Amino acid sequence: MSNHPIQPQPERRRFLRFGAALGGFLTGCKTSRVEEPAEPSSLGKPLSEHGARSPFEKTGRLPGPGKNPEIGSSKTPLQDCYGILTPASLHFERHHSGVPHIDPAAHKLLLHGLVDRPLMLTMADIHRLPAVSRIHFIECSGNSRSEWGPKTAPDAQKAHGLVSCSEWTGVPLSIVLAEAGVKAGASWIVAEGADACHMQRSIPLKKALDDALLVFGQNGEAIRPEQGYPLRLLIPGWEGNTSVKWVRRIKLVDQPSMTKDETSKYTDLMADGTARQFTFEMDAKSVITFPSGGQKLAGPGFCEISGLAWSGRGRIERVEISTDGGRTWVNAALDEPRLRIAFTRFRLPWKWEGQEVILQSRCTDETGYVQPSREALLEARGANSDYHNNCITAWKISPGGGVTNV
Repeated sequence: MSNHPIQPQPERRRFLRFGAALGGFLTGCKTSRVEEPAEPSSLGKPLSEHGARSPFEKTGRLPGPGKNPEIGSSKTPLQDCYGILTPASLHFERHHSGVPHIDPAAHKLLLHGLVDRPLMLTMADIHRLPAVSRIHFIECSGNSRSEWGPKTAPDAQKAHGLVSCSEWTGVPLSIVLAEAGVKAGASWIVAEGADACHMQRSIPLKKALDDALLVFGQNGEAIRPEQGYPLRLLIPGWEGNTSVKWVRRIKLVDQPSMTKDETSKYTDLMADGTARQFTFEMDAKSVITFPSGGQKLAGPGFCEISGLAWSGRGRIERVEISTDGGRTWVNAALDEPRLRIAFTRFRLPWKWEGQEVILQSRCTDETGYVQPSREALLEARGANSDYHNNCITAWKISPGGGVTNV
């Protein structure tokens, strides 16, 4: 591993190198006979109330195995997504008791506890308040759990698909808390959902007053039922279960409530028998989505390595790519805009010579935190953890072009 960062090449030099590689690729694709595409012979389908994907596009969420379909998760096909925004229909799901059917006209949010003025807000009340739109990822703390081993998931969706990124629209929670009036001594909030299990999480008041949102919009439309319709609490950068869906109650308290959802789950058992609890922030992580597990390269030649990076602590500042199993690293280009607590798309022009190679990516966020190797993570946490895995993923390309997770 290099101790000295490799500086990005000037943009002009990178573009020329990319153009030369791509030019050779396109030359190899030329055919001896060029035919014009057939022109349409009939009118297309008429207007519709809602748009739909082309029937040629088959990608979708991947439901996880389980005896009870109301308790489980489905995963985003990261390897088939473009840019940084996840379509609302492909945003991952994680439910503890199924998706409730809620009439927004009947839904209310109660704020009580250590407040001066307890409030009962309707959705109409919330829609009257000043709103903002922000792009943030949400990641389940159980995402990438297969990377602990010994058997890793075969592709990007199965290994890392419990993370998605959307534009969220809603009201800063700080506005509502200011209206209720926070009493001295309040230091935590407890949020509760309207699902059958009454999902609850304790969250420090400092975070609630910082950037937490009460969201009702996702990617330009009303939030989907699977994502908390009509109202969801969004805690940017923290493990996904703190962003309580179908939120109906927020209580201000002077200490965490130690609910069943934050004691029976979402803790990390260390090698010495102690447990890491309230490990809210999701550490910096990246994954190459092309080429990635389950895919196959058509043959040697030009290939653009592409993937996603994100961090719960802020903006991604750097992504490095290794094509030799981690011996050397080069900087990838980062697409703009690079936003805090959001996906960043990275790219690297590359020419595959047809030999066996191992591809890896590692990212650095604005705090200077560097994504660790699996070995480093195991050394720090031990082998008993089941959550918060952000280690480097390695994809092996065989001489035949097939890609597997190693």
